[in-house]
Amino acid sequence: MTALPASRAYQAFLFDMDGTLITSTLAAERVWTRWAERHGLDAAAFIPTIHGVRAIDTIRRQNLPDINLDAEVAWVERGEIEDVDGVAPIPGAVDFVKRLPPDRWAVVTSASVPLARARLEAAGVTPPAVMITAEDVERGKPDPAGYLKAAATLGFDIGDCLVFEDAEAGIKAGEAAGADVLVVTAAWTHPLETDHPTLADYDDVRLEIGPDGSLSLKV
Repeated sequence: MTALPASRAYQAFLFDMDGTLITSTLAAERVWTRWAERHGLDAAAFIPTIHGVRAIDTIRRQNLPDINLDAEVAWVERGEIEDVDGVAPIPGAVDFVKRLPPDRWAVVTSASVPLARARLEAAGVTPPAVMITAEDVERGKPDPAGYLKAAATLGFDIGDCLVFEDAEAGIKAGEAAGADVLVVTAAWTHPLETDHPTLADYDDVRLEIGPDGSLSLKV
């Protein structure tokens, strides 16, 4: 793990879901590969672009003629909800979030509510009280709206929050929001260059909770 800012304590942790708390890459790529093939796209070139963004934004970006956008989103979502084979927690994630005070963490995901709950359940991760999903924002990642909404819902300034991310769109969203960003690498299949601190998994880090409820990480 590359060092976080020295002695920094945070008021809340904001987690992306896929690739950050759970690994669902293979399941997602299976479904999206089938979708790409249905529409004659080059799946190998297309698949690296799907991670960390909403399905509706991914599909809209393809500029496909004569499609029903809502129907295509529903097709992908149904496939992803049905295919949770191999969905699992990032090592150490289940115990890590169990130790967090319930009012000090949130999930900010590009998945819909049904998909997020299906994947968290499959991975054995209990959903937090605050979960910002695709339905909760007008603009998905890399727009910062989801992270800003999570911080506001928890009642903290975004500058006092640490964002846990794994994908380029989410990292940019955390940056744009004004939060510190920690990049989780455990589920990477398409490695990124990043100047942010990185964390292999949650087995490598110790959580410290201050008397005031503030959160800090130690290697």
